[in-house]
Amino acid sequence: MRISAEFGHYISDAHVPLHTTSNYNGQLTDQVGIHAFWESRIPELLADETFDFIIGKAAYIKNPGDFIWKRVLESAKAADTVLLFERKLSARYRDDLKYAFEERQGKIIRQYSSAYSIAYNNMLDGMVERRMRQAIFAIASFWYTAWVNAGQPDLTEVTKQSFHEEELKKLEALNEAWKKSSRIIGREE
Repeated sequence: MRISAEFGHYISDAHVPLHTTSNYNGQLTDQVGIHAFWESRIPELLADETFDFIIGKAAYIKNPGDFIWKRVLESAKAADTVLLFERKLSARYRDDLKYAFEERQGKIIRQYSSAYSIAYNNMLDGMVERRMRQAIFAIASFWYTAWVNAGQPDLTEVTKQSFHEEELKKLEALNEAWKKSSRIIGREE
């Protein structure tokens, strides 16, 4: 289960345009923070109410390598649009309209404003939702393909899996640390 989840994470990462460029967080174009803006702020703001994640059935992937490289190259082609459109939009917004202060996990943080985020999403013509939908389909299809290629084994035992006490303690400690911490662990973007 853990390996499947990690596999899914990397497949979804291939759908994020900024993961395909050395300017992954706008650090080379004075757009620092654009990665979290595209990947987190827009979905957090819009996904529950406006995004459609019903994607239909997974499909068998005949050539997984070709499939995923096609998605990586699609992402790479979109990276310049992600950066260019934000730059153009930013030129039309004063900072007091571009940013807002919001509470997050009990702290007040500076965040892209809702109006700016919605305008950017509109300018991108729903790219974030499209890429997320493609990622969902890709993950499901890779999992399905792996299951078929493994001989379609019975997976009922997987759902009955239990964790060792030590693993449960580590998971609980990690969860508690996450709830209490304001420090970002890993890359900020």
